[in-house]
Amino acid sequence: MTQLVGPSSTAVTIALLAGPDATASTLYGMYDLLGSAGRDWELLTNGRMGEPRLKPVIVSRDGCGFRAANGAWIEPDATLDECLAPTVVCIPDLFVAPEARLEGYAEEIAWLRTCRRDGALLAAACTGALLLAEAGLLDGEDATTHWAYCDALARRFPRVRVHAHRSLVVAGEGQRLIMAGGGTSWVDLALFLVARLVGVDEAMHLARIHLIDWHQDGQQPYAALTRSRQVADACIARCQVWVAQHYDTPSPVAGMVRLSGLSERSFKRRFKAATGMTPMEYVHTLRLEEAKQILESGDAPIDEVAEQVGYSDPSFFRRLFGRRVGLTPSQYRRRFRAMRLRLQ
Repeated sequence: MTQLVGPSSTAVTIALLAGPDATASTLYGMYDLLGSAGRDWELLTNGRMGEPRLKPVIVSRDGCGFRAANGAWIEPDATLDECLAPTVVCIPDLFVAPEARLEGYAEEIAWLRTCRRDGALLAAACTGALLLAEAGLLDGEDATTHWAYCDALARRFPRVRVHAHRSLVVAGEGQRLIMAGGGTSWVDLALFLVARLVGVDEAMHLARIHLIDWHQDGQQPYAALTRSRQVADACIARCQVWVAQHYDTPSPVAGMVRLSGLSERSFKRRFKAATGMTPMEYVHTLRLEEAKQILESGDAPIDEVAEQVGYSDPSFFRRLFGRRVGLTPSQYRRRFRAMRLRLQ
């Protein structure tokens, strides 16, 4: 049986931070992918293990094993104090609600600030960017996170320039802040790190080994455009329920105004305060989300789809869809219709 060789003394150390809200899938997925750089291509093509070029190390505040947020067991390799000078720090995603505040991270935040001060490259996958923001390390910088958390990140940290549509953002002095968006875009992050630390050829090797397809269109096509229904303002909540069933009517905003019993000006002000969107913006999100479902599940012509969701001008629908979704309706159908058919 072939023995797995350990990383050499020249391998670059990458600390994977296992915080209280860590999930095991991203943490160990990054551990495996980064650890295979320099090692696995040689095994597959020449029959012998290559020399690992990167040394991933799982670190936590006390080094003790713990049950992850998703129930899996995480066994760290070292404490924060034992990993004082990593070349790279990666923060995997955190299993928290979009509006939740990160509590109990004082030790991790202090450690991240020290690593940043000492010149480490800081990378975050998905919601891991929330911890960088909490540490004040994203102030005045470009950033991204999972599409469902971008609004909350922008509201809580107004000094951060959040790019919701991008699946990868490189920022900061010396480009030492790297963030990936949602879901499996941590794979893009890992490949980017391999390209930067080892070389583009090795990153391409890993992409070929693991059948990785870069998220070149960003995360915008995957995002759900609608927001959670708010219930604090009962009048507006009632209008949201109504418009969810009547968004395809000719004048849905006027219908909501009538239902509310308010003046048009007062209604629009209260709706924006409650939802963060104007009434018409909200209608557009409902219509486009329904259009996405129709495009995924059927073969109706684009003009017919536009009419079904309430747009009498197909060209306006195409422009709006492209601007909000990041793909044309036809491109969206080609990508996601095929995916749905395979799953069915």
